[in-house]
Amino acid sequence: MKSIKTMASIKSIRLTGLLYLGVIICAGFSQGYVRGTLVVPENAAETAYGILQNEGLFRLGLTTDLIAFLLDAVIAILLYRIFAPFNKTLAMESSAFRIIAHPAIGSLNLLNHHMALKVLETDSPSNAFNTTQVQQISAYFMEAHHYGYLIAGSFFGVHCLLLALLIYRSNVFPKMFGGLFLGTAAGYLIESFTNFNVPGQEGFTALIVGVTAVLGEMGLTLYMLVKGATESYKNLKKLPL
Repeated sequence: MKSIKTMASIKSIRLTGLLYLGVIICAGFSQGYVRGTLVVPENAAETAYGILQNEGLFRLGLTTDLIAFLLDAVIAILLYRIFAPFNKTLAMESSAFRIIAHPAIGSLNLLNHHMALKVLETDSPSNAFNTTQVQQISAYFMEAHHYGYLIAGSFFGVHCLLLALLIYRSNVFPKMFGGLFLGTAAGYLIESFTNFNVPGQEGFTALIVGVTAVLGEMGLTLYMLVKGATESYKNLKKLPL
């Protein structure tokens, strides 16, 4: 066991939970409400109409996504600090995959979200194309965003897998969350690889991710906010140095 001085405080763990809750709310709003409402699969015209009629909402979806990714970068560092005393290498690998997933890939992928609106604007160079062509180009950008989201999700799935191992190897959180995060990891990885290789299963894979993420991510977030950590971890923090 590393020096107790290096172990994260309960306040730091609760801060991690608070930031994680912010990520869940922001990302859930962007992906679940904004794009879930405005993007109509296989219908470029309706999608374009929805985006133009709700331009402010569409822009807000990008903003809340970006906020979530910024918070995720901080969460990755906090998680590293929490688990490094138990396995520094594994904690570093886990945090690295989280940073690559959303702060890196996810943030860059927002360019596709932005360009889906940009090509529909009347002062855009895309006016060289007719309306149907412009709508289709916008739809292609949204499809590119969808697949970029899946690529980020594969990295996030590996992060969840490593986080599950860290939970098992430490006494910070109940080990049941290790099992739940194994399920969360499987959900993200199944969604990413299935949608790339077996198109048409998006609804089913999204359901899998939704259920496993609620159990794993939301469950751990609430635990961090309410309990902070296990009693054994709290008692270890109280031991004299």
